[in-house]
Amino acid sequence: MKYTRNAHKKMEQNTVSARVTLNEYTNKVLGVLKAKYGLKDKSEAINKFIEIYGEDVVENEASDEYLKKVIEITDRHMKKYGKRKMSLVELDRLTE
Repeated sequence: MKYTRNAHKKMEQNTVSARVTLNEYTNKVLGVLKAKYGLKDKSEAINKFIEIYGEDVVENEASDEYLKKVIEITDRHMKKYGKRKMSLVELDRLTE
């Protein structure tokens, strides 16, 4: 799942203050991110970095809207097809 604006808004609402000690390289990377994206401070740069790379480590939680949509699609599929199985010929036709 890609990072959504709703998830970003949710993150902004639940903020945590932290005092951090940065090594020189980390400070440089945050400075570059800050300049590249026109951010106010290094706190925003850290948040931007996490927005870009955080999903590689921790998956975002699915929003209620997304879950409702998946359930709706699944229900429509089950009503249309039930527990019908696909033959190998049908699968080959679809994947060729």
